[in-house]
Amino acid sequence: MKEVLIAVGISSLALLGYGFSTSSIPEVSDNLSIKSAPLFSKNKGLMPSPAISVALSVEKDPVNIPFPLVAGDYIAFKEALGFKESRGRYRCVNTLGYMGKYQFGKATLAVLGIQDTLSFLHSPQLQEAVLEANIARNKWILRQEIAYASGKTINGIRITESGLIAAAHLAGPGNVKKYLRSNGGKSMEDAYGTSVEDYIRHFAGYNLSTIKAKQKVRVNGEHYK
Repeated sequence: MKEVLIAVGISSLALLGYGFSTSSIPEVSDNLSIKSAPLFSKNKGLMPSPAISVALSVEKDPVNIPFPLVAGDYIAFKEALGFKESRGRYRCVNTLGYMGKYQFGKATLAVLGIQDTLSFLHSPQLQEAVLEANIARNKWILRQEIAYASGKTINGIRITESGLIAAAHLAGPGNVKKYLRSNGGKSMEDAYGTSVEDYIRHFAGYNLSTIKAKQKVRVNGEHYK
């Protein structure tokens, strides 16, 4: 019954206009020992088809998507991103060691001041703070690209700030710059075939104006313990 309800919920989100991939999500695990796995590339999970029933550990780590979602705002953006990354599961660790609802790697967490990955996995509040900090950082790094590319069309895709920020979350801001400078000729893919261009398309048009660009940003993980 839980699986049926989840399938219905995912179908409802699709009707609201959220860009979920029809590909299958790679194997994930709630085994925290995977946190030490080697990181090969920025690996991002794909979402299952809205029409397919997906079994989740509802009691252990429920999908946390608030309703109603207002299309276009930051909450809608981060929930759509979290759902696409991990089905909204804060304790999700994928096969290459990327962790949490938004699938952060150790290197990015370290840049943002987070060393204790176990505490990170157990703190939804910390994960949300890290996402916001990373968006602010990527906005600063991509500030020129956002200014000149927003509103343009590349390979039939409208370029928006939110699409670029989502692509930076997937592959890093450097690969977003390469995509734009090559006019869409270089679209980096992760280990499961998700590309920079995919994220620019799927996450276009959200309003992220509440998050301001910041050159130097770090999160105090101790505050969330």
